[in-house]
Parts: sequence; structure tokens; C-alpha cells
Amino acid sequence: MAEYKSTVNITQTSFPMKANLPQTEPERQKLWEKFGFYKGVFKRENAPKYVLHDGPPFANGDIHMGTALNKILKDIIVKYQGLTGQNAPYVPGWDCHGMPIEHKVMGNLGSKAKTMTKVEIRQECKKYAEKYLSRQRDEFKRLGVLGNFEHPYMTMDPTYELAIVKAFQQMLAEGYVTRRLRPIHWCPVCQTALAEAEVEYADHDSLAVTVAFPAKQIPAGVFPNTPLDHLSFLIWTTTPWTLPANLGISVHPDFEYVTVQVGAEYYVVAKTLLHQVATMCGWKEGEYKVVDEVIGQKLDRALARHPFIDRDSLVMVGAHVTADAGTGLVHTAPGHGREDYEIGLKYDLPVYSPVNEGGRYDARVKEFEGVSVWEANPKIVEKLKGIGKLLSLETIHHSYPHCWRSKNPIIFRATAQWFVELDHQDLRKKCLEEINRVQWVPAWGKDRIHNMVEGRADWCISRQRSWGVPITAVYCKTCGKVVHDDQLSKATIELIKTKGLDGWFEHQAQDVLPKNYKCSCGSIEFVKEEDILDVWFESGVSHMAVLETREELTWPANLYLEGGDQHRGWFQHALWTGVALKGHAPFKTVLTHGWVLDAQGKAMHKSAGNVIDPMDLMKQYGADVLRLFVSSEDYTEDVSVGTEMLTRMSEAYRRIRNTFRFILGNLSDFDPAKNRVDPQNFLPIDRWAFIESQKTLSSLSEAYGQFQFTKVFHELDYFFSVTLSAGYFDILKDRLYTFEANSRARRAAQTVLYDILKSYVIAVAPILSFTAEEIWQSLPENFKSAQEKSVFDSLWSRSTQEVSVDEALAQDWQSIFSAKKAVSKALEGLRQAKTIGSSLEGEVVLYTESDHLKKLLQKNISDLRYYFLVSKVELKDGQAPADAIPAEDAALKLKIVANKSGGYKCARCWNYYDQLGPEAADLCHRCGPVVQKLQTVSKG
Repeated sequence: MAEYKSTVNITQTSFPMKANLPQTEPERQKLWEKFGFYKGVFKRENAPKYVLHDGPPFANGDIHMGTALNKILKDIIVKYQGLTGQNAPYVPGWDCHGMPIEHKVMGNLGSKAKTMTKVEIRQECKKYAEKYLSRQRDEFKRLGVLGNFEHPYMTMDPTYELAIVKAFQQMLAEGYVTRRLRPIHWCPVCQTALAEAEVEYADHDSLAVTVAFPAKQIPAGVFPNTPLDHLSFLIWTTTPWTLPANLGISVHPDFEYVTVQVGAEYYVVAKTLLHQVATMCGWKEGEYKVVDEVIGQKLDRALARHPFIDRDSLVMVGAHVTADAGTGLVHTAPGHGREDYEIGLKYDLPVYSPVNEGGRYDARVKEFEGVSVWEANPKIVEKLKGIGKLLSLETIHHSYPHCWRSKNPIIFRATAQWFVELDHQDLRKKCLEEINRVQWVPAWGKDRIHNMVEGRADWCISRQRSWGVPITAVYCKTCGKVVHDDQLSKATIELIKTKGLDGWFEHQAQDVLPKNYKCSCGSIEFVKEEDILDVWFESGVSHMAVLETREELTWPANLYLEGGDQHRGWFQHALWTGVALKGHAPFKTVLTHGWVLDAQGKAMHKSAGNVIDPMDLMKQYGADVLRLFVSSEDYTEDVSVGTEMLTRMSEAYRRIRNTFRFILGNLSDFDPAKNRVDPQNFLPIDRWAFIESQKTLSSLSEAYGQFQFTKVFHELDYFFSVTLSAGYFDILKDRLYTFEANSRARRAAQTVLYDILKSYVIAVAPILSFTAEEIWQSLPENFKSAQEKSVFDSLWSRSTQEVSVDEALAQDWQSIFSAKKAVSKALEGLRQAKTIGSSLEGEVVLYTESDHLKKLLQKNISDLRYYFLVSKVELKDGQAPADAIPAEDAALKLKIVANKSGGYKCARCWNYYDQLGPEAADLCHRCGPVVQKLQTVSKG
């Protein structure tokens, strides 16, 4: 038998089967560096802009899986927009100020920090932020993210800081910002105010007490049968430490209140809660009785006495009182609760908060001076027991606010703070209107942020820290009035321009005030604010600091994309500031993703030992496998990740890679300028494959555009694994390898492969960026233009070959592939019996009762052997024999008889025929002429 290996069309490509992504991906990075892609990519002149505005991560540590998910999603979107012809600049950003960084720095400095000035601490914070910003930048690049990393935006950049100052000055001048004494979330550990977005809720044990406040004065005619000198108002609270700050008791105007006699004492409680109070206080049935009853409104301005401090407690009526727990009477300390503060304002109570920055009582509470509020809880309980005013005590386990940074429980504490007035000039109403104009993905995000904006009480923007943008304001030392003056604003901005933010801390109030400036109260002494701005204000105004100032960007952004927690964070604060400063939301669309959990669906924590480092995953699997994994998951929900999942994803990646390699290898002798075949001359299967590729491409484009990356993944996986590898390629190999190299049939197949290659290398590029670039660099030069040095210089394919969708053709091929599957199963028995090895050693006889299938099979009868990968196919009428094997697809009405071929094997294509020759005794009628022609050319 002659050797014919040299006569078949051998595949050739430099694109390797083994990916070695951890080793080869950094080489692609170097190439992108050379191409200038880290200065920006997708700079399409005269093209519409698509701006995804990056939410800045804190520059305070290495990236984690949540960061990786976030950046990969953004990168997929930007690359798709750029590849489809948009001018899609991506400017990454970093949040460089704030507690997370200062907390780390102060911990590193230790006791040394006490000897340093605020400016010196700020300099240390800057160095720390610069260190991790650089590390994160490298890590983002390793993920495959492209963008302007050489000129990112940073909240500590002087131009950004100046923009923050200008935004604050504008909001201050327009009345959106005020300074007020008001209770706010306060962390005694960090010793700073907290915004709502900086508060987390965790389980906590609290002492719940029922306390008697002796009555002092009751409105005339109220409780006529109850002796005043034995009457007490009963309150219930889970914060005994706030009792020293009590100034009042709140009742609901519409609730019914009763006096209850228990022995010689009488207590006021809400009627509906009497049974619950009795149980709490241990009053047994028959030991207590109702004496008087009155509506809450009648108790307005009654007076009680504080149980252990010599002062009165005013009874007030307020709709905030509920009857779901306690006694129906609310202990009110205006300096330690939001609702307490609000009702206290109505009744002109002072905002009294005798607790210092560290959460300890000051000199105004002599008995507990210097004691922390947490230590005071049991002490106050003992005090109440000792004076006979404690009626019940229990420990309750409940959800309680904690500091997001220190993880410790926090308190409400009144201090003079700066606030954004959320209802000034109908700001809240306008924000709610803007929410309706924005597209929210997923749709439930709209309701979530709507409810948060609607229900938010305030926004405290002052922080008692060093590392951040100072609140550039001055107020009167005597009366506290904030100075509103254009000259001051201009002088402040000029100071920041010339001296930077440190200049604010190094100068005095007189340095920025007009000469001889006087307050309206007559005072000439002023205080320069030393607090810094909430970091949410800093990042919230990024739309002004970045979108408005950078030429390549636009305001508003097309898209904001962050985790679902940013409805109360960045999204919300960008909305407040955008509407206040510009009249509109700074985004057109907002997309949110879930948290990243471990393989068991648990949150990742260092203490739990379940943290998965994306950098470690990339060392093992490569970035593209991680990117493919991200695309495969429903990011709108929480995403679980583990090595087993990444291993499975490696298999999906391998299938896609090998499909590209097959195509590249079979196009090594194809010149699109010379060898392209007109679609009209495609074989039916080529026409089908081309149409399927275009349909899938259209579906992919739609899915990308709608952020449906899971659909993109599944469409790609199915197209590469089933449509191509198991379908088209399985049948095509015979033609590609054994037909004459320049035959129209082979060139037609190559034309389809070429178009699929050029289309799909771009289609996978947003996700498999490193691999797409590797494929692009493996393309022959005549496959791309001189301007297309990278896959990211190309454009999403819009085929120039018009082949209309043919549903009838698609249905026919679906039937043929179903029949092929049935034939393969029918041959399986012969394989198991070792009657045959390859399917080419088999032959089949088909019987069908379906007229449509019969016509289809008859029409393709001469090619069915090549479609089914057998050596002979017969189609017979009549009843199938009893041993015929039915197709699983009952709709085919197909039965098959399979046997070993009795023909002769062609030494070149390995198909079996009834006879070989005539050109050569061991070659079939197809291979003989091909070999003969090659031999003639060789001799010539």
C-alpha cells in the first residue's frame, strides 16, 4: 500500500493547542503596552461616545474577587462598545482619601502618630495610597483590563481635590450645605461621624430596661382617680446609657393610655401594651388593675422627674411612637436619637449630649464621668435597682448598627456637623423624578434606590479625621453663623490652587477672610473648619471632577456599574450631588452586580480562611479563564467561586480555543483575496453553517448590548461546541483534508471558516481578551489590514456576503443532524461487539415513515455517507425489519439497520467503497484524480 500522507492537506498554524495562559498572557500585556493601550483605546474619531464612568475603589490593599468581578464586567462592556465602533474611553479611578487608608496608616504609625501634625499624617496617608494604587493598577492590567491607566483619576490628585472644593463651595452658596448641632451616627473607636453608607448591621446583645419616671405635674382633669404622688410614667429602652441625657418622654397623640395600680404605686402605660408590660414587670393577674384612661394628646406637656438626676422630663406627643414593643412611652434624649432630636426641636428642648468623642461621659454627668457608654449600661441598671426605679431587665439579641471600618457598635451622638439639606429646593423630589428617567439593571434597582432616597433623613458630610478634603468653610466663634461670602469662596479656591489642601490646614481663618471682616453679631473672631468631607461626597462629585473636566469624556455618563450596596453609596451620592449641582442624574443607566462568595455560598473572610485571591487563580488558570467564568455567571445575583468551578470553566475555554485552532490550521493555504467563493456556490452545509454563524453573531451582539453576558457565554459555548465542532467540523474534515487544495468545494468551506474566524475572534475579544489577541497575532498578514495591529483595532464584523436567513434550510439540517445522531447510536452496538472500530467501517439502511424526511434524505442521498461518517447509506421503502433500531427522536419516524461494510478501504481518505480505482488500486474515485494531479504537478 502506497504512503499518501504527503498528499492530504495538512493543517498548519502557529497558534498552539496548549494555552499556558499564566505564562503567555503577560506577553500580551507587553504588546498592549507597546501599542499604547494603557493610555487609552477605542479612540474612534467622529464616532458617538460611550462613557462608562468608573466607580473608584479604595487604594488601601490588593484587589479581591469582588474587585475582579467588577473590573472584568466593566472591561467587557467597554470593549464591546469600542469594537462595535463607539468612541469608548475608559478612565479608571481610585478613592484615595478616607478612613480605610487613615486607619491603616495610624495603625502602622502607632504611638508616633500622637507626635505628628495633621499635615505630616496626611503625607503618610498619601504615600500609603500611592503604594496600593500602583499595585492595584498592575493587578487590573493583569486581569486584562484596558484603559487610560497612565492618566487615571485619583481623588487625591490636586485637580480633583480642587473640583471637590468648588462643588462644596457651590452647594454651600446655594444653601444645600448647613452646619447644625444634631445627633448623628458616631463611632467611638474611630472617633468620627459616619454616613448611612458607612453603617453596617450585625447581631448585638443589649440590656432592655423598664424604668419609672415619677410624675410631677399632670394637666387638669387627667387621671382624676390616680394620686399624683404615687404616679410614674413607665418607659422602656435598650440603651440605658442614654438615660443621663433624658429630657423628655414621648407619647402618641392617638393612643389610649391608662394608669395601672400595682400595690401602692400607679404607672402610666399604653392600653394596648398593658398585658405585655405586665408580663415584663412580673405583675400577675389580679395584682394590678386599670384606674384611669386618657387619650395621648391630653398628656401633652405633663412633667415627670428624672429618676436619678435632679431635673424635669417633659411629656410630648409625637406620631413616631409605636405600639409594637415597650410601654408605648418613649424615653427621649434629643442629643442621642434622630426622632428624639426632631420632637425636641418642636418643644424647644436643648440638644443635650454629655458624651465625648471617645464615647465616655463628660463632666456634665458627674457620677459616671469618664465611664464609657458600654461600661455604663450595667452601672446605670444597678443605680436604678438601688433607687427602686427598675421594673424589668432582660438581655435582647437584635440587629444593631456597627461601624463599617472598626466593626464595633456605634452610638447616636449630637455634635456640630455639616449636612446636605436633602429637601432644600425640592432636592429629594427632583432626585426621585430623575430615578424614573434612569434605566436600572436589574430593574429592581429602581425601587431599591427610590426607597432609600425617599426615606433618607439626612446626609452628614463632616468627618473628624485628617486624610481627606477639608470642609473649606469659616464660621463665627461667637454665634456659630457660617460665613457666606463670594470673596471668601474665591480666596479659598485660590489658596487650594496655590498651596494645595495642606495649605488650608496650615493657614488661619483670617488668611482667607476679607480684611476687617465682621460677623453680623459684631464679632471679629472666626473659626476655620478642621473637619474633612465625607468620602462619599468626594467620590459622589466625580461626575464634576472627571466627566466634566476630561475632554475624552461626557456628562452624563452612559453607565455607572458597581455592586448592589452602592444604591446607598456611590450611586445615591452621585445622584444627590448631580441633581443639586447640575439639575440631573449624572448617569443614563445604572447596572449592579452581587457579592462574590466562596464555593459553599459563604461570604469570604480572612478569619474564616475562605478568601480566594484572584491573583492566585490567574497564576493557576490564567486571566481569560477567570474572565470566562465571570461571563458565565448571573452577576445580578451573588456569585459563588471555587477551584472546581474554574476547572470546569477551563474545559469550556479549551473547547473554544481548540475550535479556533482547527479553523486557523485549515486556513493556512487560504488567501481571501484570491480564494474566496461566492455564497451562491456554497454547498448546502456551508450555506447552513454560514447562516448559523451570522444568526449567532447577531444574538451575541444583542446580548452584549443588554449586558446579558451569561447568554453570551452560553451562545458561544453552544456555537463552538455543538454547531461547529460536533456539527459542521465533524462533516467538513473529509473535504478539508482530502479534496484537491484549490477545489471550489474546499475553498467554499474555507471561505466560511475565514468569515467565522474574523467575526468570532472579535466576538470573543471582550471576554477572552488575551486569547483573542493571541489569535489575532497568529493571523496571516493578508487576513487583516495594516491598521489592525491588534484585535482591538478591528470592528465587530458586519458580513459583506449577503446570505439571507433560510429557516427551511435550518430545519432541514436540524433533521439531518438528528438522523446523524440516530445513525451513530445504531453503530454503537457494532462498536461494543468490536465488529467495527471507526464509524467509516459501517454502513446503514434507513427506513422512515416521514414523507418530509424521506424526501430530504433522498435529495442528499449521495452525500449522506459523508454527513453520517459511514461508508454507505441506503434508503429503503416498506416495513423495517424487526431488528432495526428506532431513532430516539420519535418525530423522525426513522429506523436504522447497521452492518459492517463489505467494501474496500481507500488508503488515503479511509472511506469504504464497493470498488476502488481506476487511477490506483488502493484509492477511491475521489482520491485517485487528486493524487494523480499532484504527481503530474510534481513531475512537471
